[in-house]
Amino acid sequence: MESETIFMEVSEQLLHDSNKFRAIQPVESDSNPEWKDQITMRGLVVSTMLGSLFCIIIHKLNLTTGIIPSLNVAAGLLGFFFIQSWTGFLSKLGFRVTPFTRQENTVIQTCVVACYTLALTGGFGSYLIAMDEKTYELTGANHPGNRAQDVKNPSLGWMTVFLFVVSFGGIFTLVPLRKVMIMDYKLTYPSGTATAMLINSLQTKTGAELARKQVRSLAKYLSISFVWSCFKWFFSGIGDSCGFDNFPSFGLTLFKNTFYFDFGLTYVGCGLICPRIVVCSVLLGGIISWGLLWPFISQQAGDWYPADLGSNDFKGLYGYKVFIAIALILGDGLYNLIKIIGMTLKEIYNNISKRSNLPVVKEVLNGESSEELMEQRKRDEVFLKDRIPTWLAGSGYLVLGALSVATLPIIFPPFKWYLVLFSYILAPILAFCNSYGTGLTDCSLLFTYGKIGLFVIASLIGSDGGVIGGLASCGVMMSIIGTAGELMQDFKTGYLTLSSPKSMFVSQLVGTAMGCVIAPLTFWLFWTAFDIGAPDGPYKAPHAVIFREMAILGTEGFSKFPKHCLALCGGFFMAALVINLLRDVIPKRISRFIPIPMAMAIPFYIGSYFAIDLFVGTMILYIWEQVNRKDAEDYAGAVASGLMCGDGIWTIPSAILSIFKVNPPICMYFGPSLSS
Repeated sequence: MESETIFMEVSEQLLHDSNKFRAIQPVESDSNPEWKDQITMRGLVVSTMLGSLFCIIIHKLNLTTGIIPSLNVAAGLLGFFFIQSWTGFLSKLGFRVTPFTRQENTVIQTCVVACYTLALTGGFGSYLIAMDEKTYELTGANHPGNRAQDVKNPSLGWMTVFLFVVSFGGIFTLVPLRKVMIMDYKLTYPSGTATAMLINSLQTKTGAELARKQVRSLAKYLSISFVWSCFKWFFSGIGDSCGFDNFPSFGLTLFKNTFYFDFGLTYVGCGLICPRIVVCSVLLGGIISWGLLWPFISQQAGDWYPADLGSNDFKGLYGYKVFIAIALILGDGLYNLIKIIGMTLKEIYNNISKRSNLPVVKEVLNGESSEELMEQRKRDEVFLKDRIPTWLAGSGYLVLGALSVATLPIIFPPFKWYLVLFSYILAPILAFCNSYGTGLTDCSLLFTYGKIGLFVIASLIGSDGGVIGGLASCGVMMSIIGTAGELMQDFKTGYLTLSSPKSMFVSQLVGTAMGCVIAPLTFWLFWTAFDIGAPDGPYKAPHAVIFREMAILGTEGFSKFPKHCLALCGGFFMAALVINLLRDVIPKRISRFIPIPMAMAIPFYIGSYFAIDLFVGTMILYIWEQVNRKDAEDYAGAVASGLMCGDGIWTIPSAILSIFKVNPPICMYFGPSLSS
């Protein structure tokens, strides 16, 4: 789950150098288990447990700020730990157990990632929640294009059916191209390669020992995070102004402008594994917006906009926040879309040229290159052994498309059958572009492609139902494109771990089926326990309003903006294009300090408090690297995963207490001192 989108699913990108891969070959026999033996019952049990945990974490991140780091490393480590513990325990009891192989570890990791990916692509913090009544009310009943008819509240039933209908399409989309993408074009897929290297290293003696230490570190910080979250709950009182989450770390004046450390260990953990430029970009965006821009615009109340408007009225300051954030997001997305498509077309042309002009002379191989060639031949042999029939992929996609054409118009009446069909015709083309671009750069433009579907369908439908139809089309695009991209990453991982493509394909199917059930259920836990979407609550679902407003823009255009808002949006849109251009043309030693516009946009609407959490995490990592770089490289990911998992696990008892109306006993509140 790795991208530079509004949701900032940040890839850890470990060990990019492919030469290091050869140095971490696992110690095991030359024989590989059959594809059926790579999928085990114990692996499915562990996958279900980890998939549920990670879905909760993704929902928590998605409904608060939307910055989501890669959890692939945690999935691989925890899968290794649980199965090794399982086999070790049974061995001590005298039972004969099947050895744990890297192929089984790969299947578990694939299954877990496929499961929790649906918590992201399922739209529980974006397009689906943008349809609900609260988002409609926040957008404003009198807001042009925001109609009461364009409301569909979440329901466990229709959300589950929707995911089952649309989420499997991506698995069948690019299967016929797996040999071309992995073997012929030799695309890197850095995240898939990094995952494979991790799994391979766990099967060495030194790697297994390091993995045990990493898991102990993960468990330690998971416990600390869980206990701290429990401790914080006792002081959080009733309402949204109590507790450590509202601690005015830098004084009350800065607190009012959202500059404070809220002791959120989840985002401290994110700061440990997010690229430093992402964290600094988020903080810079917070300073520009909440430190400079919003205070300036607030002073223009009564001139630029009426002074007596509510805090969530689009005709006032709230409109500036949302539309300028959208402008930055669209500028960054458009630039990267054009860039990735250009790189993809160029690389395809180069590959075709190379294949048509291959030299006839064979090189004489030395011992080392001969050994490497044998390794590659073995990987090629395993990858081509268990073929997935093209007819199966094609017929599977056609059946799912027909099912969607029949079902989706019932769930979303404005989303007519011919528009569903158009989405299913367009999606494979975009899925190929996204998967090829991800293979080159590890940068997924999933949400950019989703917004293409949103704008196109919303504009085709018009004001009469275009909001719901556009958001539904966004969901179809994101589900198909996201699943297809994940499968190709998994094929790369399987290729490098000598895992069967058929086991990868089946584990992706199983993981997706799990996600279709687990993702809605875990979201429903949040929905029933907390006030999702409340602007002043902990689960603001901030991107719901942004997605709904984008759908309205698709149907209505830029109408009735606040004064100077359109000019500011145009300025920030152009700034996003220029900043991205500078990042590409300036030498790397300088461009690595240039901020990322997409990351800068996130605090424009949400606030800067989480940027402080992220910055604390990245500073801890920086100091750790100065003291002991090797330890930081070995354990930072485990510590970060532990902090996020512990906080995520606490969400379950917290939600249960909330459902049963058990309130925290103490309200810790901070205010100005009383004058004598």
